[in-house]
Amino acid sequence: MQARDIEKHVVKQYTFSERKADNIMINIAINGVCGRMGLRIATLVAEDKDLKLVAALEMKDHQHIGKDLSAIISRGHNDVIISDELNGSADVLIDFTSPDSTMSRLKVCAEKGIALVTGTTGLGSEQMEQIEKASQTIPCLFSPNMSVGVNLLFNLVESVSKILSDDADIEIIESHHRYKKDAPSGTALKLAETICSATNREMDSVVIYGRKGFSGERPQDQICIHSIRSGDIVGEHTVTFCNAGERLELVHKAQTRDSFALGSIRAAKFLAGKPPGLYSMKDALKDMC
Repeated sequence: MQARDIEKHVVKQYTFSERKADNIMINIAINGVCGRMGLRIATLVAEDKDLKLVAALEMKDHQHIGKDLSAIISRGHNDVIISDELNGSADVLIDFTSPDSTMSRLKVCAEKGIALVTGTTGLGSEQMEQIEKASQTIPCLFSPNMSVGVNLLFNLVESVSKILSDDADIEIIESHHRYKKDAPSGTALKLAETICSATNREMDSVVIYGRKGFSGERPQDQICIHSIRSGDIVGEHTVTFCNAGERLELVHKAQTRDSFALGSIRAAKFLAGKPPGLYSMKDALKDMC
């Protein structure tokens, strides 16, 4: 469902450009603020003069509930208390957590009219349907990867897939740190979806996840996703296109989590003041360029 498909009478809100012109800050809430991504986003929000952190959220039984966020990170955010409840003062909630946590915050966002930016992976079809339903009431932006480079990779993979079509064997390799709980990564699944869409393949029919034993000769239209979990790898994705005598590789490597954190902040600025609808990073990158 696209934003342009939804016609609702909503209260006028400031877009990011209008806020910037009038020196009005965007109020940000962060879900999972004590996690690896949450802490980095909070630090970068403190450095951004267009943003103000107004809510720092964690699970109800988290050890830091009730503490001032400044006790967890060394800069900014004095008097922002870590809480399990989302107040109504935020314009946009940024969320990189778990499917259950995301769904819980989504419900509150819809009730309070707060826009949602989420990069949570491992969401099932029913959970995606809940996001689509909420997007009829509030603006929602979902992306399995908010890095600018990865979103350019999606475009490149689409173009190459259309050109090579059935002439190449296509494989996807994704690598992440040992603590990542879902496999394959949401980015790898999005890459497979992009390839299938570009080459008119049915994802459920052609995509497999690793190989074992006597797997037989590789079918021409098969796409295999290989997942590596090791050490502190932030995130790497490689798509290989192989045909007789040559191989083309498209590779993205994240050096730090800043690529994802900065992308989520860019998405939040894009989403502030937007009408209800389901948006993507492609929309955000187009709008902010």
